[in-house]
Amino acid sequence: MGTGMLTIDLGALVRNWQALDAISGAHVETAAVVKANGYGLGAGEVANALANAGARVFFVATAEEGAALRHALGAGPDIRVLAGHMEGDTALIRDHGLTPMLNSAAQFHRHQNALPGHPYGIQLDTGMNRLGIEPGDWGEMRATIAPDAPVLVMSHLACADEPLHGQNTAQLEEFTAMTEGMDCPRSLSATGGILLGPQFHFDMTRPGVGMYGGLPFEAAEPVVRVSLPVIQTRELSPGETVGYGASWTADETVQIATVSGGYADGLIRRMSNNARLFAGDVACPLAGRVSMDLLTVDVSHLGEVPDALDILCPHQTVDQLAERAGTIGYEILTQLSQRYTRRYVAPDA
Repeated sequence: MGTGMLTIDLGALVRNWQALDAISGAHVETAAVVKANGYGLGAGEVANALANAGARVFFVATAEEGAALRHALGAGPDIRVLAGHMEGDTALIRDHGLTPMLNSAAQFHRHQNALPGHPYGIQLDTGMNRLGIEPGDWGEMRATIAPDAPVLVMSHLACADEPLHGQNTAQLEEFTAMTEGMDCPRSLSATGGILLGPQFHFDMTRPGVGMYGGLPFEAAEPVVRVSLPVIQTRELSPGETVGYGASWTADETVQIATVSGGYADGLIRRMSNNARLFAGDVACPLAGRVSMDLLTVDVSHLGEVPDALDILCPHQTVDQLAERAGTIGYEILTQLSQRYTRRYVAPDA
């Protein structure tokens, strides 16, 4: 097999969601964020595993993602769209039973005019300055909305992965003030907010990256393994170079393995000369630049070169690989391409 193998442990994913659900508390509903095709792992497979485990509310980024997820999940679960009700979304929202999280007065009026009586939620901007209704606009707007009309009022924390950051408390206070008197469920926290404590949980939490094995949920089980087949090996003499730009030079006799995988598979060029792959629990340094389809790896210290090397595995999490590439685990996950052969391990396997 010439392509890499992407193994997705749905059992680990479910257990991560259950752990975050337990932290959220018995009286808080725990939803699941499956936008960006389930953080690159397959929204349908991820959401079905979580639905079987008890999740009933799922968040996606756009109405198009919501429509695809509805086809995968079928009727029943609630699918909420973070981009709200965009122009041209009406048919998708209506026909697929989606719930838009409205982000502005314009979206609110569009939704009311196009789909009167159709469920909706409200997203508030409490200081992130990205999505949501700003405090100055909310005061006038909420006077026209029955306190129990939205299915949810939510906001999003900007610095939840930094527990001591002062903006966490500032946004909590702003959200509490903006939603005072609302008689509908409220939600402020994704993974990071869940870990900040019960005062941030309100009625619903929305874990995302922590379910997939990423920080800041340090107790998360690894969900993803990426194994790359070794195509060939070669011996280099001192002074010989490897790859584009001749950016890696052998200073002694070395053995180089060429493996199938590159930036076309989501293994970004910033990993060049810095990432590691693993043969079991033994680290093997990347030698040279990441190219479109190939990586070159120093395997000189291995007694025997295996058929494949792992770049994501229990010995190297998405965040550890991201650190070596100067990025974040979210980018590593969502860049994993469709070229991999995908293998899903069922929760009861």
